[in-house]
Amino acid sequence: MYNVSGLCSNGADPTVLFSRFLHIIMTATSSDRVQINRERLLQRFLSYVQVGTAADPGSDGYPSSSGQWDLGKLLQKELRELTIEDAHQDEHALVLGTVPASNGEQGPTVALVAHLDTSPEAPGDHVKPQVIRSYAGGDIELTSGNVIDVASCPALECMVGMTLVTTDGTTLLGGDDKAGVAIIMELVATLIENPHLVHGPVKVLFTCDEEIGRGTDKIDLERLNATVAYTLDGGGAAVIDEETFSADAAIVRFEGHNIHPSIAKDRMVNAVRGAADFVAKLPRDNCSPETTDQREGFIHPYTIEGGVGEATVELILRSFETEDLKTYADQLQATADVIVQAMPGLKANVEIVRQYRNLRDGLNDLPEAVTLAQQAFENLGIEYRSESIRGGTDGSQLTEKGLPTPNLSSGQHNIHAVTEFACLDEMTAAVEHLVELMSLWSQYRS
Repeated sequence: MYNVSGLCSNGADPTVLFSRFLHIIMTATSSDRVQINRERLLQRFLSYVQVGTAADPGSDGYPSSSGQWDLGKLLQKELRELTIEDAHQDEHALVLGTVPASNGEQGPTVALVAHLDTSPEAPGDHVKPQVIRSYAGGDIELTSGNVIDVASCPALECMVGMTLVTTDGTTLLGGDDKAGVAIIMELVATLIENPHLVHGPVKVLFTCDEEIGRGTDKIDLERLNATVAYTLDGGGAAVIDEETFSADAAIVRFEGHNIHPSIAKDRMVNAVRGAADFVAKLPRDNCSPETTDQREGFIHPYTIEGGVGEATVELILRSFETEDLKTYADQLQATADVIVQAMPGLKANVEIVRQYRNLRDGLNDLPEAVTLAQQAFENLGIEYRSESIRGGTDGSQLTEKGLPTPNLSSGQHNIHAVTEFACLDEMTAAVEHLVELMSLWSQYRS
């Protein structure tokens, strides 16, 4: 996912988290619950993370990396071994399959979505997963010398006795989103092995290139034919993400005039200086990632490159209120105009590229997408939280296209970093939640 806030935050309440996780452990062993095969879930996850699938933003292909094809083939094979007759990998490397309904096809079709790719922001090949059973507490020293410290991830305080998976500290783990992939695959196995569990049709969809903003590009929603979907791509446990940023990108190109500096007086127009002055004039207080949090939006210049003749600044615009994006775009144009006026001969062009819109806007069309997820947690006796993501998921775009798609937790932490880790107990609880959620949807009538 792009930038999802999970339970690893300074705002986490260890007391609440401990209560939640203790209840998860208790309910997971209750005789009236289906038993989730924890060890099999772990082995699935370990297998998936060892397939390198980092997305390549420099590639024009889809998928952008061959490893996504490889993992998709493995998943297609496993789905067919689980008797999913229509399991297949399409021409875009997307993997799809259907778990037939156990209740006579009653209830709407629910799609469960996770992405195969991992972030290109840290090394993702040759992952060496390390399993810590019965975590004893405290900082976790990795073999590379890196440390997963409790100070930056206080949720660790509540994971004593749980099973964690890290890397050796030289690569990311890929829990974002292979934890989601493993959870969905284990749900499929659980439903197939337990025909008494009541559920309607369940569609499985594994996408590509989510990390570089292309995750929904090749999805055929008519072919998917689902009423509601859930991405399993969130941090921690028992969190329902029902709101995201609205997002646009901006590209500001400055055109100058290059000439030898020895004869440049009154002739050179330096696009680099124009670009630098432009960035310097952008607001920082209360309008940049460094100075905002919670529900505050921002303008974020993240790349500047070029030379005297031409220089480019790339930015992202983010806000929970979609109308703010127009205000930010106008602000960019006004700032570029000021720079051009101050530097005769300089030209500037501001291009705005639409990205995704707030998940909340589309979920209003099917509020049950959230309320049934909440009800499933309540039925299990698990305390949950609804959150707003300072980022986006595939669900943002799917919802905008007409398929309401909240995001659910998948036990991932410290994403996009070599200190990334996943919690097996949280992943197990996610499978149990999906079992209950599928049961609730089977009873839904519009």
